[in-house]
Amino acid sequence: MSSHQNAQTMKPATAAKKLGVYLDATPAEFREGVVSRGELSALQAEPPQWLLDLRASGPHPRPVVAEKLGVSIAGLARGGVTEPLTTEQIDALKDENPSWLRKERATQSEVRKENVRVKKLHAEQAEKHAQRSED
Repeated sequence: MSSHQNAQTMKPATAAKKLGVYLDATPAEFREGVVSRGELSALQAEPPQWLLDLRASGPHPRPVVAEKLGVSIAGLARGGVTEPLTTEQIDALKDENPSWLRKERATQSEVRKENVRVKKLHAEQAEKHAQRSED
């Protein structure tokens, strides 16, 4: 038995997700190999030009597109956006501001407000519970 540990590795799809980039747009050598945790850390600390370019102009994966548009991933699907988009396409959608985007942004805003309300309520309940435990 070997006493040293092998470096943990991940599939390229997992690494691309952690980097926030669309896998199919990455270089072939990235897609065809495995990525160690050390390599991922190095890519995050000092991104190569291809990674900087992808992050800046895309194409972006759905979670990034949704974030840039201020909607949920489900909201993208409801709006008919199922493919990765470039930054230019995202900016064009923002400029166009179609009705589905306005509706999904409003929905997302309401969800955020509700999440804040529920979090505050839970904190208040936990505080009351802690006070009762002290008594």
